[in-house]
Amino acid sequence: MELRSLIERIGTSYDRTMGMSSEAQRLLRQAGTELLQWLPAGYLPVGSGGKGAPAFVPWISVFDPDETETARHGMYVVYLFAEDMQTVALSLNQGVTELIDRFKTSRGRQLLRQQADSIRTALPPELTGGLEVAIDLRTKAPLPVHYEFGNILATTYKIADLPDEATMVGDLQRFIRLYQEALAVREELRQTTPDAIVTTVKRQTASTSVRTGEFKPKNSSDYVAEIKARTLIKSRTHERIVEEYGKYLISLGLDPKTTVVHPRDMTVQCDGIEWLIEVKMVRRGNAVSATREAIGQLLQYRHFLYPGERESVRMLAVFNEEVGAACVDLLESLHIGSVWREHGQWLGSPLAQRAKLCRYT
Repeated sequence: MELRSLIERIGTSYDRTMGMSSEAQRLLRQAGTELLQWLPAGYLPVGSGGKGAPAFVPWISVFDPDETETARHGMYVVYLFAEDMQTVALSLNQGVTELIDRFKTSRGRQLLRQQADSIRTALPPELTGGLEVAIDLRTKAPLPVHYEFGNILATTYKIADLPDEATMVGDLQRFIRLYQEALAVREELRQTTPDAIVTTVKRQTASTSVRTGEFKPKNSSDYVAEIKARTLIKSRTHERIVEEYGKYLISLGLDPKTTVVHPRDMTVQCDGIEWLIEVKMVRRGNAVSATREAIGQLLQYRHFLYPGERESVRMLAVFNEEVGAACVDLLESLHIGSVWREHGQWLGSPLAQRAKLCRYT
């Protein structure tokens, strides 16, 4: 289904009096699956028309799992349908429940607006041009009014006059870039202007057996023991990409390994050839950094974990989004294939295409 059609059908058919089994409710529940085709790998889209009873303002959210997996906390991108179903706002918003529960309604809303203003002001002007600083959800219901206070930036569409498909998809992808930038800006503000940010950060923790100080392995076995013993902190978004690409390989009839190949992200046998796979996130459009990290880990792991068979092991870098021709060419020159998700499909470089590890273009 097209994005424009999805938004239009929800907006024109949603009716709170029709209960939780209506067509609009069904569309909201499947919206997460539909949105995947327009998002980089790793993001979590979720639609909701309420729990138990229909919501005054239904929504479709996109979460970065490293930040949050719920609209109650953190920052996220969301389509918010106005109560009168005349408009829908695409908003970079904040989880309102944490602050409202902690500080009560009046102070919580004040802090939501304060944080929104601080983040908005710190964002690069070239990313924010033409966007709205306020949204109107045409409601007096408390929770949607909280959303109005939590809005950082938005663009509002009239349901009866939605823009064309390309514009709506472009807007969604623009807001994902804005989301990435806003997360970085918020943490910079937390360090430099502590009073500006109140929302807590839920940090991942993991034990590690990496020794402190300098480590200079005397030989290969020393190095292998070190990296096999190490507990690597893998982000939730990273793990979602591993899972999504693994499911894609299974759909091709392959048998990817992820749980018994630590510290490697994944391996797979294809036509009798072992492929060593490393997954990397492109953050804030920085494909060069992600490519550099993939090269380093793939070459290290192949060198140390495959003694005596290095030349027979192939290497593949998997990215959450397209990394550009220059990075693909660099990887190919090092005999490293590359795969990325684009328009809901796993596309890839010539090496990956020849191995049938991605869609053949």
